Amino acid sequence: MSSDSSRRIQVPEELKEVLLQFSISFLVEQPPDVIDYAVEYFTKLQAERPSVSHTDHSTDDQLSVNSQDADEPPVMASSRRKSVFAEAYDPEADDDDDGATAVFPKTDEQRARLVESVKNVLLFRSLEKEQMNQVLDAMFERKVQPGDYIIRQGDDGDNFYVIESGVYKVFINDKHINTYNHTGLFGELALLYNMPRAATVQAETSGLLWAMDRQTFRRILLKSAFRKRKMYEELLNSVPMLKALQNYERMNLADALVSKSYDSGERIIKQGDAADGMYFIEEGTVSVRMDQDDAEVEISQLGKGQYFGELALVTHRPRAASVYATGGVVKLAFLDVKAFERLLGPCMDIMKRNIDDYESQLVKIFGSKNNITDTR
Repeated sequence: MSSDSSRRIQVPEELKEVLLQFSISFLVEQPPDVIDYAVEYFTKLQAERPSVSHTDHSTDDQLSVNSQDADEPPVMASSRRKSVFAEAYDPEADDDDDGATAVFPKTDEQRARLVESVKNVLLFRSLEKEQMNQVLDAMFERKVQPGDYIIRQGDDGDNFYVIESGVYKVFINDKHINTYNHTGLFGELALLYNMPRAATVQAETSGLLWAMDRQTFRRILLKSAFRKRKMYEELLNSVPMLKALQNYERMNLADALVSKSYDSGERIIKQGDAADGMYFIEEGTVSVRMDQDDAEVEISQLGKGQYFGELALVTHRPRAASVYATGGVVKLAFLDVKAFERLLGPCMDIMKRNIDDYESQLVKIFGSKNNITDTR
């Protein structure tokens, strides 16, 4: 170990983000062998790696202790990490379906400040609106007085803190290295890792903090992710086209889907637009319409378990029709074009056959294939 005990380990931003995402994925998957899972996970990640490098300057991951929005100060070379994810949580075994989580009242102003404070926290970025609301509801108030220790270096970490008011000094090995003035956050890694605190934070004035404990956060995050995956697996199992996929391929597809909702009458895709992905219908019905003689003609209606938008991806042409939500709120699972090309290769022949069926239907409606050429 270096004789300079105050030297900090410089952890690359990309490494921190990759390891956090791997950890979340591991908890959701609950694989029997962590090494085998890691090999599969990182092999897949390498294959999907974009050509443009990702840089992240979020408040929770900055290593500069001079930043007011820096995360909990970096781990010292002399710090010894304890076990990671020590507390077991099995979302499948949690049969508390009412989703009851403690709710701590906040004014609209307090809630708005919390949203602003945590908007760049890496762990919160992927949360859906409902999850984010649960997290904000579950954050509890902690009032502090001058001289109070919020966290102590070396202690086990269990809570994450967002500062609403007060001045707080940060110390590493009794050396003052940073000060928070009425804003900032610290201790975010405690939401994932059971590890010693890397620094001491002491209140210099009276103040107010909002805190979130690890178990509540993990329950919200993991149970929601588990339910979403199960729902998508059931949805995909009902799609005949996807019978050509192996079970693990459908699981990968489920992980790539993104939920979207549309009100009745709202347009989902527009004829002539470039294709950015395809859709699977979770709930509700949609109307597929094409322009004809300065009017839109409905050519079909689709319901739960059906899909649309794939033809433009197969043909690499603009959207052939417009699609609207009908009969109430429509919930869809969206698959972007890159995931489509990566995951649905085994189904490509089926989708190409569907193009012929689709054109046959249009000929019946419009009377001639020449009349529909321009819409392809």
